[in-house]
Amino acid sequence: MLESYIHDRRKEKEILLMTHIVMGYPSFEASMEIVAAMVDAGVDLMELQIPFSEPIADGPVILAANQQALERGATVDRCMAFAREAAARFEIPFLFMTYYNILYRFGVEAFTQAMAEHRIRGAIVPDLPPEEGGEYMADMAARQLDPIYIYAPTTPEARMKRIADVGRGFIYCVARKGVTGAETDFSSELTDYLDRCRRATRLPLAVGFGVKRREDVDFLKGKADIAVVGSQTIRLMDREGPGAVGDFVRSLR
Repeated sequence: MLESYIHDRRKEKEILLMTHIVMGYPSFEASMEIVAAMVDAGVDLMELQIPFSEPIADGPVILAANQQALERGATVDRCMAFAREAAARFEIPFLFMTYYNILYRFGVEAFTQAMAEHRIRGAIVPDLPPEEGGEYMADMAARQLDPIYIYAPTTPEARMKRIADVGRGFIYCVARKGVTGAETDFSSELTDYLDRCRRATRLPLAVGFGVKRREDVDFLKGKADIAVVGSQTIRLMDREGPGAVGDFVRSLR
């Protein structure tokens, strides 16, 4: 389970790094090159996003990557094959990130079975609330997979505790309101919010949305267990190519 892995890894590091790619962007070959560079640079976990036409939690950078991956022929089956290869080649845990329509069309039981067969350890499905995810949560539990749920700054404490009861692996704490890729204010307001998150759950905390530089990662030390970097690596790759990603990830330490 991811929770045990995170606790063990945290004995060696002040904070872990989780990165994100959109599978098939800019191509599946480049995607695997980027995964290899990130792993070589020392990331601890990675989200593999299955492209979707309406990624409602994502800002313009990741939205564009989703659209272009789909235009270039990305399919769920191709993403499953990519994930299987990545998990076989590299030892870090991989998670799927996608939207419920993908699971619904694929079949929830078939999707979780494929995850287990391909050694994908968990999933982030931001548009599937616990109240509507009974089948998903049962199938994930049956295969010892972790459904990752989300806190936001607007989440009431009672709701946080409800999510903590059903979440597994870790809680993904959205650093601010809005979608991915925008600027985040790393300030006392964020500290207060993360204190609320910590009081609500015993699960490790991951913080994403706006983590772009080493100073952001340093700010999160002692407040969270995982810093999540997504849009910034795509921006960098768009400007400088896949080869620049490894050095950027190293710079975050």
